Amino acid sequence: MIKIRLQRKGRKKRPFYHIVVADSRSPRDGRIIEKLGRFDNVSESKELTYDEERVMHWLKIGAQPSDTVRSIFKKEGILYKMHLMRWGKSDEEIEAALEEWRQAREEKSKEDDVSRKAKQQEILKAEEKEYKKQLEEKAAAAAKELERKKAQEEAAKAEAEAEEKEAAEEEKAEAAEDTTEKEEEKEAAAEEPKAEEKEKAKAEEKEEAKAEETEEVPAEEEAKADDSEEEKAEAKEDAAEEESKEEPAKAEEKKEAAPKKEEKKAEEKAPSQVSTDMNATEAIDHIKNTPLDDLKGFVPEDEDRVTVQRAWDSKQEE
Repeated sequence: MIKIRLQRKGRKKRPFYHIVVADSRSPRDGRIIEKLGRFDNVSESKELTYDEERVMHWLKIGAQPSDTVRSIFKKEGILYKMHLMRWGKSDEEIEAALEEWRQAREEKSKEDDVSRKAKQQEILKAEEKEYKKQLEEKAAAAAKELERKKAQEEAAKAEAEAEEKEAAEEEKAEAAEDTTEKEEEKEAAAEEPKAEEKEKAKAEEKEEAKAEETEEVPAEEEAKADDSEEEKAEAKEDAAEEESKEEPAKAEEKKEAAPKKEEKKAEEKAPSQVSTDMNATEAIDHIKNTPLDDLKGFVPEDEDRVTVQRAWDSKQEE
């Protein structure tokens, strides 16, 4: 059986259809007998083109349209024209009846357009309302975060003040202890007897200490010379160790600097603003008034607003 049906074309998520004549046993994208027209119901213009003469020819010889094609032909008045021809109406009568039918259809389409525009406005308002709601939620979350940070800062200040008070109290206590110790030392010094025997003993001890110091001077000078050489050797070893430690640290800093440069380049390439940062009306106006080359990345994958997607598709088709 011969059928008039739609054959899917286009790309993913952006299809259009050919109106074709094909055998009912052939697959959807298989061999066709004749192409009759083109149907695109995704774009705003709702494009539909067909060869009426060839369509009438295939309907007359018994080709059966599919349900979708039948509804298309019904809206275009082709089935009505076939019906009038089967009744045996003349060409003038058929043309008059079709003209009357077209006028009625235009009036109805105007009403449908008004209702469609009203629906479009409702969708747009709903999307803008949702966008404002999201902005308010973000603002509320930011305010809560700010309050939380302020509370943390106040708590930190209170802790710092408490620590300062404790340190001041400890200093006062230490100062009081020092004063008591000094007083005790003064009292002890006042109570000590100033005996002459003790002074003589001290003088003798001083003379003995001077004699011992004169003997120990050359030995101390040698020890100081040895100590200076050892200190120089230790300083050289410490410098070598510090240089060996700084080399891997510098290498790690270079490695960390490389991904930061790449992140900066990626941020510079990314668009400064995307459609999700605007409400629907602003995004649609921006798409219409901006060249296509400057809109790369403006509509992200998570954009779920229908009006913005339609404006983006229309801009790509221009």
